[in-house]
Amino acid sequence: MMRLGVLLLLVMGILKATPLHLTPKQAAFIAQKVWLNEGAGLDKYLIHWNRGEGFASVGIGHFIWFAKGHTERFREVFPLVVASMERQGVAMPSWLTSHTPLPWRSRTQLLYAKKHQTPRYQELLRFLKRTKAYQAEFMAIRLTQALPQMLQTLNDPVQQRRLQERFEGVLYHPDGRINPQGLYVLLDYTNFKGEGTLKSERYHGEGWGLLQVLLAMDPHESNRCKAFALSAQRILARRIRNSPPQRGEERWRKGWNVRLRTYWK
Repeated sequence: MMRLGVLLLLVMGILKATPLHLTPKQAAFIAQKVWLNEGAGLDKYLIHWNRGEGFASVGIGHFIWFAKGHTERFREVFPLVVASMERQGVAMPSWLTSHTPLPWRSRTQLLYAKKHQTPRYQELLRFLKRTKAYQAEFMAIRLTQALPQMLQTLNDPVQQRRLQERFEGVLYHPDGRINPQGLYVLLDYTNFKGEGTLKSERYHGEGWGLLQVLLAMDPHESNRCKAFALSAQRILARRIRNSPPQRGEERWRKGWNVRLRTYWK
């Protein structure tokens, strides 16, 4: 497996020609911060199903995974993680492929499997524990793909230029060196709320992904990580206002804001 630090040096270099010098230690630190945000850094949360959600969240990035036949407005990410590992020849359970649906049809079934530590639950948990580095690698690859995806959704050259400038303004120091905190911000938010490019990920036509946050940043705030965090707070508050009442998304506000404060404090 390519070490995550080396991978980031290669793929981030696609975005900017300036040589990057992110160490494996820095990359591991960022990946750990993501897992602390998603599951408090505890293995028992590697397989989880939030109350009120229609899907499970698995792995260090709490990647969305659907049961068979389930459809949802949100992007299903865990099969993409598995596909990435398949391409690298990672050993995995015999029953698991990138086309395998979530083994449990409901939250009740998953909680039963967790309580009784069924064989399939244990096998999946062991797999997720031993592949944390691969999961982090997937998140890094996803981030590098985010910018071109976002640019393709915009037809206005002014908006395209603004988006790229803000993306790079968060990612890099003024002297062109990569900003580890900025990298964490972009990687974590992309994993947290997506790229913002799917039309299905909208309430009343308004999205909440990386694209929307970058475009809504205050250009006068010199601390770009702070500007990103405050923009994200506004965008997620809008999402809560627009969300269907039955989803009860207000309950997420406090936790979301706590997460966003790690971006600049």
